[in-house]
Amino acid sequence: MEVEFAEVSLTGDREDNQDRVAVAAGDGAALLVVMDGMGGHAWGARAAETGCKSVVEQFRKLPKPVFDPLGFLHLALGRAHTAVVGLGARLALDLRPRATCAVCLVQRGEAYWAHVGDSRVYHLRNGAVVARTRDHSHVEQLLREGSISEEEIAGHPMRNYVECCIGGEAALPEMSISGRQPLADGDVLLVCTDGIWSNLKDPDIAAFWRPGNGSCREALAALAGKAVAASAPHSDNATAAGLVWRN
Repeated sequence: MEVEFAEVSLTGDREDNQDRVAVAAGDGAALLVVMDGMGGHAWGARAAETGCKSVVEQFRKLPKPVFDPLGFLHLALGRAHTAVVGLGARLALDLRPRATCAVCLVQRGEAYWAHVGDSRVYHLRNGAVVARTRDHSHVEQLLREGSISEEEIAGHPMRNYVECCIGGEAALPEMSISGRQPLADGDVLLVCTDGIWSNLKDPDIAAFWRPGNGSCREALAALAGKAVAASAPHSDNATAAGLVWRN
């Protein structure tokens, strides 16, 4: 497996960074993970740290390539959720640590991904979006119903309301898990928190890297900087991991 990958996490205009990101690769498989600690709840950064470490540790324990990718994603997010729930077991429900997350597994020329909340996965090809996750959010539901347009999302009063997350209640949250996604040479997989995508258009994200346009690391750093600048002086933490697939 020949891949190029990178990660970035900027604090933006916030006092601290409650996002976490990780890339784990080896033996013909790679895993991209982002977690976004929810700032309105206790220990947002700790929730993201705990969830991220849990997913990566489970990946590292398995033989590669992963035999059951979809089963792994479901189990890994479930165990990460349980770990974060444990952090706040003695706290009132509305104060318990929480995080959103996005995870992408790449192996054998295929990608599989899962997310909870409004952290996203993008599958990019030739500067265009092949596929992306749909947020577990109130405005996403309104968009699906046709009650609002894409242009109305940015100014909607409930744009930051997330309907499910890692942590909080003990019951497993809603998870969206993809099917098998075949990859072509030069395809890019991107996992990111809402600090990356919330003030950028999908075409801006899709075009962040192209062959011959610098390294993936340089392009990802530029994308995060663009996201922070687009929402200054009130920018969120901006975090992403990217992987370029090579045949």
